[in-house]
Amino acid sequence: MVLDTGSELSWLHCQKTPATPLYYDPLHSTSYTPVPCNSPICMTQTRDFTIPASCDPKKLCHATLSYADATSVDGNLASDIFRFTDSNLPGVIFGCMDMDSSSNENEDSLTTGLIGMNRGSLSFVTQMGYPKFSYCITGQDSTGVLLFGEFNLTWLRPLAYTPMVKMSTPLPYFDRVAYTVQLEGIKVAGTVLPLPKSVYEPDHTGAGQTMIDSGTQFTFLLGPVYVALKNEFLKQTRNVLRVYEDPNFVFQGVMDLCYRVERSRVGLPVLPSVSMMFRGSEMIVSGQKLLFKVAGMTRGSDDIHCFTFANSDLLGIEAYVIGHHHQQDMWMEFDLANNRVGFAEVRCDSASQKLGIDL
Repeated sequence: MVLDTGSELSWLHCQKTPATPLYYDPLHSTSYTPVPCNSPICMTQTRDFTIPASCDPKKLCHATLSYADATSVDGNLASDIFRFTDSNLPGVIFGCMDMDSSSNENEDSLTTGLIGMNRGSLSFVTQMGYPKFSYCITGQDSTGVLLFGEFNLTWLRPLAYTPMVKMSTPLPYFDRVAYTVQLEGIKVAGTVLPLPKSVYEPDHTGAGQTMIDSGTQFTFLLGPVYVALKNEFLKQTRNVLRVYEDPNFVFQGVMDLCYRVERSRVGLPVLPSVSMMFRGSEMIVSGQKLLFKVAGMTRGSDDIHCFTFANSDLLGIEAYVIGHHHQQDMWMEFDLANNRVGFAEVRCDSASQKLGIDL
């Protein structure tokens, strides 16, 4: 399942198609219970439901879930028993979803569904009641590690913590169930971007919050901060990288700084690191995580690589979003009991071996 700290409702593919060999069949479960449309659960408000849940012809709760990448799925809310090694959790609410035409079929063929992990009432971690969870995303195309609860990992280096930001007042652009932290600055190598701290703080509408979202691939910054970072990175890599000069090319519609890298080259040149300065800690992005190779795109003897920070304005959101690409090979801990997020660099494949998990 896809781990998504930016969404609430977990869901499983419940319709077998050629594209989805991994699916859940409710007809084979004696404990499957569909949620009726008059249930209070069906009336729960979440940001996942861009269209409010409704009644289907069988008087069951029908929901459509939409995501920032323009994909969507729809189906019914239901409950069933979720079994773990040490416990059974009865009555866990999830979505039993058909595959929608707007879904990514290539991705769907590899997954059974999505596990919603934000702080909303229907999220998986909320329903389970665990005070903490941790994960490690590998830098390769392989399975990562997800741990629920408290673990004493003596081999893990001390985590750097930053407090979670909570907002009690409802604001139109502030997601109150997201994992929000406070970004206070960005530096390239040793140069701090010359911007006031206020540019990183949410305004009176809630726009400008910083969310840690494993369901978003890259990291998005508000326009003025992105432009300042782009200019400083260009300045510091002028003699190291060649800019791909094509004003009409924007990778995935949001990444407008790309480079030509010789295909014969082994690895990338040495690049200046980019540090995101949070309250009380720093997350350093370096090396391969700074550039992303555009699959199947070449110009002459060069591959095209794009800068992995992007402009929120092009995505149509008013927030800073720390995506999963910059969380790779980073131990990420969400300590709900102490209202903080911790992280430390680690080789995820090495971590999995120490935990006895074979990747």
